[in-house]
Order: sequence, then C-alpha cells, then structure tokens
Amino acid sequence: MILLQATRVSKSFGARLILADVNFTIQEKERAGIVGSNGAGKSTLLKILTGSLPPDTGEVVRARDLKMSYLAQDGGLESSQSVWQEMLTVFAPLLDLEKQLREMESKMSDPALRADERTYNQFLQAYDNLSLVFKNRGGFEYEASIRSVLRGLKFAESDLNAPVGTLSGGQKTRLALARCLLGEPDLLILDEPTNFLDLDNLAWLEQYLRSYRGAVLVVSHDRYFLDTLAEVIYELERGRLTRYTGNYTRFVQQKAEAVERQSKEYKRQQGEIARMEEFVRRNIAAKDTTRRAQSRLKALEKMERLERPVKEIRASVSFSISRPSGQEVLKAEALCIGYPGLTLAGGLNLEINRGERVALVGPNGVGKSTLLKTIAGRLLPRGGRLRQGIQVQMGYYDQEQQGLNYGKQVLQELWDRYPHMNEVDIRKVLGKFLFRGDDVFKQVADLSGGEKSRLALASLMLQKANFLLLDEPTNHLDLPGREALEDALAGYPGTILFVSHDRYFINKIATRVLELTPEGVASWLGNYDDYISRKAERTASEAIGQPSRERERSTVSAEKEQYLQKKEEERQKRRRQRQLQELEQAIAGLEETISRLEEELTLPEIYQDYQACLERQNQLEQARSSLDVHLEKWLELAGD
Repeated sequence: MILLQATRVSKSFGARLILADVNFTIQEKERAGIVGSNGAGKSTLLKILTGSLPPDTGEVVRARDLKMSYLAQDGGLESSQSVWQEMLTVFAPLLDLEKQLREMESKMSDPALRADERTYNQFLQAYDNLSLVFKNRGGFEYEASIRSVLRGLKFAESDLNAPVGTLSGGQKTRLALARCLLGEPDLLILDEPTNFLDLDNLAWLEQYLRSYRGAVLVVSHDRYFLDTLAEVIYELERGRLTRYTGNYTRFVQQKAEAVERQSKEYKRQQGEIARMEEFVRRNIAAKDTTRRAQSRLKALEKMERLERPVKEIRASVSFSISRPSGQEVLKAEALCIGYPGLTLAGGLNLEINRGERVALVGPNGVGKSTLLKTIAGRLLPRGGRLRQGIQVQMGYYDQEQQGLNYGKQVLQELWDRYPHMNEVDIRKVLGKFLFRGDDVFKQVADLSGGEKSRLALASLMLQKANFLLLDEPTNHLDLPGREALEDALAGYPGTILFVSHDRYFINKIATRVLELTPEGVASWLGNYDDYISRKAERTASEAIGQPSRERERSTVSAEKEQYLQKKEEERQKRRRQRQLQELEQAIAGLEETISRLEEELTLPEIYQDYQACLERQNQLEQARSSLDVHLEKWLELAGD
C-alpha cells in the first residue's frame, strides 16, 4: 500500500531551482533514506511532503487517514510543561478513556444504580467494553512505553519532572524525537535524527526503528545509521531525485556503476555525433551524396542529446607533516581532567605511539572534548601527569571553531595565520576546500557550519602537524566532504587522536578505540565494529559469571587480543626497521656529500673563488645540519 506519493514536484526560491520534477513514493512499512550535499534541498523536500511548505508545481497525495509524525532538523521541543506531562500529551485519547473508566468505577458503588439490576448489568457491560478498548489501545503499557523511550534516549528518572524549558538544546531535540516515536504513526519522517545522540543512543534508536511497525523516511549524514536501517536510498542532486534499492553502501556501489555507464554512453554518443557531422560536412555539397548527407543532418537534429555527466565537486584535502615525531607521541599517567571546581574524569592512563589512529568514544558529557583540549594545552590538567613525545607537533581541530575570527573575511583569516605565503597560494588552498571566486571575500561570521568546518580544516592542513587532535571533524560536513576527509586522513603519515559519533568514519580511520569513562580508559584494538563485538563478548562473559565454556571463550578472546597486539608490535617493528634502513642510507649519502664538499674546498679553483667557496660552505653547513637531525632520529629509533 502506498502511504505517500509526490508527482512532478518543483520548488524554487527566487532564481534558484531547488527541486525539478521530483517523483517520490513510500510504501507501507518501508525504510527509506534521503541523501545529498548540504543545500541540495533535502529539508525542503520533507517540508513539502509533510504539507508544511507548498510546492510550486506538482502534487503530493497521502493515503486516507494517514497518521504522520515529522521531526524537523534541530527541531527542539518547546513547552511549559514537565518532561513527563509533555510525553503524556501523546496519549491524550487514552487518558480520556482512562478518565471515563475511573468515573464509571466511582459510580459502581452508587446504591441507586445497583437498585436497578438490568441498568446495572448494562452499565457493567459498557464498562467491560470500554476496558477492552482501553487495553487493546495500550492503556496498560503507555507509561512503560514512555519510560522505555526516554531511557533509550538517555533521560534519567530525575529528568521526568524537569520543566521542558530548562533543558539544553540537544535534550529538547531528543525529547521531540521521543514524542514522535511514542505517537507510533503510520509514517515517521525524521530530518537528521542522529544529531545530539551519543553512540549508545544511536544503537538504541537503530534497534527501535528496525522493529518499528510503521514506515520510516529519514534524512541523515550518518552513513552507518543508513546502512543499518535503510532499504531504499533516494539521492537528491542538482534538483533531481534518483532512487536506489539497498542501504547506503549498496547505493554508493550502484551510483558508481551508473556514473561509469553514463560516461561511456556519453562518449559513445559524442563519437557518433562527430562522425555524422564529419560526413555531413564532406558530402552536403556533393551532387551524388547530398541526399544522404541531408538524411544524416535530420537524424542529428532529432537525436536526443545525452547530458555530459557532471563530475562531483569535492574538497581536495590532503594532510602532510613537516617532520616525523618520536615513537612515543603521548603518555598520560593518573591524569585528571575537568574545569575549576569540576573534575569530569580521573585516573586516566593512556599511551599513543607514532602512526596510530585512535578513536576516543564514550557517553556525552564524560569529558571527551575536555580530554582533547587538555592534551592540546587549552586546559590545564586537574591532576596526574601528561607527557608529550620528542618532536611532536600538535594540530587541534575544535568542533566549535572557536579559534576562527568572525570579524574577518575568509581570505584574510587564513592569510593572517600564514603570512609567509603569497595570496595566490592562499587562494589555491581555499580553492581546494571549495572557496572559489568571491567566496574568499565572505565574512567568517556569515559562513554556514560546513563552510566554517572546511575553513578550519584548511588552516589545519597548512600547519603540517605530525599529531592531529580532531574533535568531531565530520560535524557539519556533507557526505562528499566526509568522504574527502576520510581519503585525506587515510594517506596521512602522522598520528591521529579523534572524537567522533560518526561510526562509519571510525570504522574507516581507527586502528584502536579508547573508551572514556569517569573511572578511566579502556583500550580496544581495531575499529568501531571490532570494539562493539569484543565489548559484547566481554559483557556476556561477565553477566553469567564466567562458567567453563564462557571462560574458555574469554580465554580465546584474550588470546586473540594478544595475537592482534603481537601483530601490531611486529608491524611497528618492521616499520621501525624500514625507517632505520632509510635513515642509514640517507646518513651515508650525507656523509659522502660532506666528504666531497670538504675535498672541493681544498681545491685552488674553489678556495680562490669567493662565490664558489661561499656556495660550498653553505651547502656543507646544510649537509652537516641534516646529518645531525638524521643521526638524532636514528639514535632515537635504535634505542626503542
């Protein structure tokens, strides 16, 4: 059964076309996702589908008596009631039934009613019928449902009586999501529902929606979420909506195949057009062949020309380092983090080595961002010890971009940070991050969230740090931006410690996961899926008291962990040996260069020529300086 159908829907804002002849259908119990770059019109489409915004042309048809709930992007709930009272409003019809039942129960003891047996029996029958309706509509479960959903979205029992107006923006958005879920509509439409959710919230929401009885339509940049939930993906690109069957990963594969087919077909048609035009040019004037040429010319005029496949515009991001760090990049011992008068976490022990890509995870509010700020030197430790390795150069990405000067233009903001660069080179860098033409003269204050993120990443790229601290780097980035960042970090030769709720991003980047709790830090080798799998194994073992079979599984798991640790150590050892060999070759070359230059300085034609002598002296000084640096690196590696 079709719940909702849009036919040839178009929408423009001024001269800008947002939607062009869009067709969309969602079936009963279907799970569909909509993806597209920032500004493509995804939220506009949802508003048209829900009826909150009229289309310029086309129509939207909804099934009769369709019950629909819509969560707008960052659509926080505003109310003067408490959290519990606001959730009860979802069940207003049930509450009315319950009120009728209580009133009927109070009448049952009325002697006048009991005096008339027939009337009394009719009253009891009516009560039984109403009780059955109340039960079938979930009258005995609604309070448990409210508590379950609120618990899943991380509302504590103590939050239930809190006025909605006193909640944070993120809590209000989660509360609005809770109200949508509790309504159990036939069609649930969610615009970026994963905003403000931590990893536990996300896992709970995915499980809830997978077992949801109605249809779900969701706009999201969370690729892991779409992989888990979606059966159909709609891509909105340049005003057109294209349907792909499958989850997000399948959509990426299908789109790549489609683009390749379109490119081949376009090239084939262009070749055919060129041959036909050449035939017309050569034969149109000849008496014997003019009719054939005219026939080809008519065929050209009637031919439906294929559009040239548009190459996706993506940020051209790459990160490099100015010099490598020592083997030990960071070490924390009994570290306490927090703010004056408030300690968020203590007893933190961790070690990060060169080349590692470490994801820092944990519930919201535990102190992940605070730990990054402490490591970056933005906050002082509340206790313990924090040690930075040799030749470590840190680059810090702040998710709130507080370091940006909102009073400057984009060009000036980046140029003031790197004044040694000329304007042409600064513009080239900004161009790689999609700031082109007059975009470089925009005020930083007027930039969107995604544009501010790209500007901050451009500044970070120019820093050439060998240790990147990234706090939610994918926030505000659209899907092409996230993929470009992943590609850049995949080729980065330094070390990374990052906080992210983007599980797809963690899976692609992380080699180790650190789980932060108020009591300490737990380390898990591998990416996000490895972390979840091993944590589930350990939790299951602990829950049943480690009987013999589970103890054996735990031992196997521990042996697997040790095996992976050993493999990682062997990999690091091979890498260190390779670096030692490269350094030894470089040292040998530098020593040979130094000997040659020293010998040349003894030649009369050199030491009698001031310019030649000065040139050799400068080269000799640079070679000796480079040799010292290489020897220091060799001694450091050899001593590990």
